[in-house]
Amino acid sequence: MSDYIKGRGSQINTSNRFLKQERVLEHFEGIDELPEPDPGTEVFIEHPKQIVNKVESTDLPFLYSLNPYQGCEHGCAYCYARNAHTYWGLSAGLDFERKIMVKPDAPKLLEQFLNGKNYTPASMSLSGNTDCYQPLERQYKITRGLLEVFLKYRNPVGIITKNALILRDLDLLGELASLQLTRVYISITTLDEELRRTMEPRTSSSLNRLKTIRTLTDHGIPVGVMTAPVIPGLNSDEIPDLLKAAADHGALAAGYTLVRLNGDVKEIFRDWLIKNRPDAANKVWNQIRHAHGGSVSDSRPGIRMRGEGNIAQSIHQLFRLFQKKYFEGRSMPDYNMTQFRRPGQLKLF
Repeated sequence: MSDYIKGRGSQINTSNRFLKQERVLEHFEGIDELPEPDPGTEVFIEHPKQIVNKVESTDLPFLYSLNPYQGCEHGCAYCYARNAHTYWGLSAGLDFERKIMVKPDAPKLLEQFLNGKNYTPASMSLSGNTDCYQPLERQYKITRGLLEVFLKYRNPVGIITKNALILRDLDLLGELASLQLTRVYISITTLDEELRRTMEPRTSSSLNRLKTIRTLTDHGIPVGVMTAPVIPGLNSDEIPDLLKAAADHGALAAGYTLVRLNGDVKEIFRDWLIKNRPDAANKVWNQIRHAHGGSVSDSRPGIRMRGEGNIAQSIHQLFRLFQKKYFEGRSMPDYNMTQFRRPGQLKLF
């Protein structure tokens, strides 16, 4: 594994089904076909016409989502959002975490949407696809600009992230929380740092994510934990420890999803398993298949995020048992939809 690219979750670029031609490595000993070194992250500035997406899925608890970035440097090997990169003519593999689309006009586009004459207050999610606090946010500050717009219009916004960078925006999040307009979920997949460094290479450490939960809680910002994705045979046994640690740091709620490997993510995660967990690869792979009716992928609403069969059911029961033990009596506050206003208006309702 001398050619293993450190700091990247994927080690391959999968084929793009939308392209008729592609550049490939035919043989690793080819004189002019040596593997390319990691070129680092490339940024592409995009200027979309709109930024808010209506969510049609019955599996998700919000009506709209918006993504200031396409692609994600975090490089999580299992990430379902990888497949979206193929629509840009890129690969769901290394391209997804090395070629990032940045949308600096996002705050302006959000404001235009909130000013729409037919818009009524609804919860929005940052982000429904890639992490809005991925490393490039430190430079571009697009997510901070979006939070400023949400606060200006007093519109509810939910956030899920794996990055402690969210603490930079404690001032805005605190104001939104005082108006019951925000909820934050910190995603923690594992407490095993060796596993995190290879599977989620550019995310904040698990310890820093727990500290982030504590800091947000201490500032009055409602925060929960997403132990997602749960991967049978890899991190599923960590559920009790993850829930206890999150509760001890002040989390008000907990959720989980079962890993599903749709599209090109199947090949990417399989390659990751073989290279990073060779002794357990077949066991983990077969347990994922068992939890999805013989396939590692599943697109069925209501089932795809929880799975089915004995393994999925045992994970569900384990989670519910320790969720009740550590989170009973805790809950996230409801959003206050009556706070919405447009500049020049005292209150919409």
